[in-house]
Amino acid sequence: MSHAPSYQAPSRYQIVQRRTTRRWPLAVAVGGVWLLSLGLAWHWAGIRAAPTLADTARRMRDAEQQLAAQQSRLQQLSQREATLSVSDKISREANGDLQGTLAERDEEISALRADVAFYERLVGPTQQRKGLNVFSSEFIAGTGAAWHYQIVLTQNLNRGAISQGQMRFVIEGVRAGKLATINWNELHQQPSAPGQTYSFRYFQTLDGRVMLPRDFTPQRVRVVLDNEGVAVEQAFDWKTANT
Repeated sequence: MSHAPSYQAPSRYQIVQRRTTRRWPLAVAVGGVWLLSLGLAWHWAGIRAAPTLADTARRMRDAEQQLAAQQSRLQQLSQREATLSVSDKISREANGDLQGTLAERDEEISALRADVAFYERLVGPTQQRKGLNVFSSEFIAGTGAAWHYQIVLTQNLNRGAISQGQMRFVIEGVRAGKLATINWNELHQQPSAPGQTYSFRYFQTLDGRVMLPRDFTPQRVRVVLDNEGVAVEQAFDWKTANT
């Protein structure tokens, strides 16, 4: 039994061997050209920018030097201002102290002038010789109804003698619309107030404090001196330190 040869249809697919194409040298070449162009561009930019950078650096150094100089100047001015401020404060304090000292000296000079005038009136060659005498009477208002008094006693008749005794005074004025006299005891608010002792050769200032009724208006002061049993009495218009 014979067999007929089998028939095979041609295949629709063909096996073709692929050729390997080497493209990496081209990529490397392109990359090298690109890098070379970047380097050339950087170098060209550096050449173009070099003068500008140098000028900028110089300006920066100049600016830094000017800034340092200005800061140094500012520090000097601040120190000078602080010194002047302290000096001005010291000068003002010294000036205030000087003004206070001058005011004190003026007061001392005024007091000395008053003392000289008093001595001239007391022992001057043209003054009349007097025995025990009330030279002046002055009152200074205190707190409430209190009054501080200063009464000056003098004598220039016997310069070797010492005058001794006690001083009292009464104050005459108006109270509740009527004439009234406030005696020594009432002035001191004591039933039997002792007189004020004096003892001097040429003069003496007697001072103290008395109380006047609030509804009393003083007008005159009558001073009585008891000099070893001999009474000396003198009257003065009411005088305060401001009049």
